[in-house]
Amino acid sequence: MSYSSTFGTEPDGDRRHPPWAARAEPGRWPKLEAALAAVNRDLTATLPGQDALVLMRTPSWEPEPPSAVAGEQTCVAEDEIYVAMPDGRWHGNAVNACDLEEGEPQDAMTVLTMVADAAQATVMELCRQVWPVCRVHKIGLHPRPAGTTADWYGEETDSTGPPVWWCRGGGGEECHDVSLVGELAATLPGKQRRALRRGDRKRGGHG
Repeated sequence: MSYSSTFGTEPDGDRRHPPWAARAEPGRWPKLEAALAAVNRDLTATLPGQDALVLMRTPSWEPEPPSAVAGEQTCVAEDEIYVAMPDGRWHGNAVNACDLEEGEPQDAMTVLTMVADAAQATVMELCRQVWPVCRVHKIGLHPRPAGTTADWYGEETDSTGPPVWWCRGGGGEECHDVSLVGELAATLPGKQRRALRRGDRKRGGHG
């Protein structure tokens, strides 16, 4: 289910998120948390100054079958988890939408792809900018299985490579994998990589 946290607007035009949304409990969604940590590494590397994204939780109320005794229908809540800005706003699909009863998707590569896609949707919609961008072709990247060809489509089931940030290419050049999701820092010029490492050391208390 596609969903946006644009619940309404304040008089000054700022968006508000739904009042029933809340930060996901730490440790409750370990695979989603690990995937978001990888995506946040890419965000930090390529958008300096942008705070890390977070997981937001909302209840999705689903009707239970009518009771055989009472003949009445009741509702139960299943959590839906979204990748959001630090202030709680998001855009796009729930990252556990494919497996709500299980809690979260089981395959780590599927989780990473879903989280990268959701993060990209949130950043592009709410920051109003393309992210991430291919340094060579200056166009937006997309999360895809490694080795994706130009005619790949999302329903393919035989693309088993790890998730990468993929560029369609341009100017007659072929499409190409830019980096594994979580490793965009390795594609930066040396000066930016060194600055990023210094920042990491300072945040870790080693600078």
